[in-house]
Amino acid sequence: MLILSMHSEPIAAKQSQKVLYRILDANLDRAREGLRIIEEWCRFGLNDATLTEQIKYLRQTLGGWHSDDIRQSRDTPGDLGTALSHPQEEQRDTMQTVVKVNCCRVQEALRVLEEYGKLHASEMATGAKQMRYQLYTLESKLLGHNVRQLLAKARTYLVTSPHDRLLDVVESALKGGIDIVQYREKQADDDVRLELASKIKALCHQYDSLFIVNDRVDIAAAVGADGVHLGQQDLPMAAARRILGPLPIVGRSTTNSVEMARAIDEGADYIGVGPVYATPTKPGKAAAGYDYIRYAVENAPMPWFAIGGIDLTNVALVRDAGAPGVAIVRAIMQADDPLQITRSFNQHFE
Repeated sequence: MLILSMHSEPIAAKQSQKVLYRILDANLDRAREGLRIIEEWCRFGLNDATLTEQIKYLRQTLGGWHSDDIRQSRDTPGDLGTALSHPQEEQRDTMQTVVKVNCCRVQEALRVLEEYGKLHASEMATGAKQMRYQLYTLESKLLGHNVRQLLAKARTYLVTSPHDRLLDVVESALKGGIDIVQYREKQADDDVRLELASKIKALCHQYDSLFIVNDRVDIAAAVGADGVHLGQQDLPMAAARRILGPLPIVGRSTTNSVEMARAIDEGADYIGVGPVYATPTKPGKAAAGYDYIRYAVENAPMPWFAIGGIDLTNVALVRDAGAPGVAIVRAIMQADDPLQITRSFNQHFE
């Protein structure tokens, strides 16, 4: 028994080291693969050399930790994890989802490297911890960058109104090239709003368009909307951002220079400018006309959309007055052919 115990201790230690190396090997691979996917988005999606170089540096640092001893512990045929999967891993709906999922993947792997690295090398443990915090910041920048990039390019913005075939109309507008869809519903029960918001968001992301919720910050947060649109009597923007976090965009309706100044001070990501014409969507609101559009051209530092009574008979005039984009309600929601009408609006901004 004495001889057995003398030999069993080094055998157990050797086996323990092999397990440790297998854990480190798997998570170094996982983190490096995830970073490579993120790096490709920075390079080809965002065309951002600084972010690309930053991700590449992290990936190469991990490669420096991946020693031959750790690699040689790999046992792919004996790894039970290679046979495991989950339905959520088998499909992705947008580029943004791919980036988000791989940020989470890298963060999880770095957490494992931080803890098990304490048994291997303090440099790895400390480095993995620092890298994980860096990635939290990078994730906010990456995902926020994508949403704001789409906002900066947007020219046509659909604001929905109640409709028996709401999803059909929204999808037709998306097929026609609408850049942003705002779900606006004042009367329905919250469970109905939540369900429709979730479905419209899925449609928007399928067509690489932004999804915004009108007024209801709670619903926007619940469904993971790209942002929320606030009226003058809604929550302060700072409160909305505390609920939503830093990534979603927050827009504000404005009807005059004073309201625009407030939106600028609040840090609104975009504003609505109008109503250009009187509209039943804004009962009791006097038309702001073209003077306010011209004021916005000179003074609005953020993306903005002219709104209020805009249709195909007057959109060219609105565009020629300087509007970089338009928000449309009835002209699309009540159209016999929303797809073609949306295409016609887009043609005015090509």
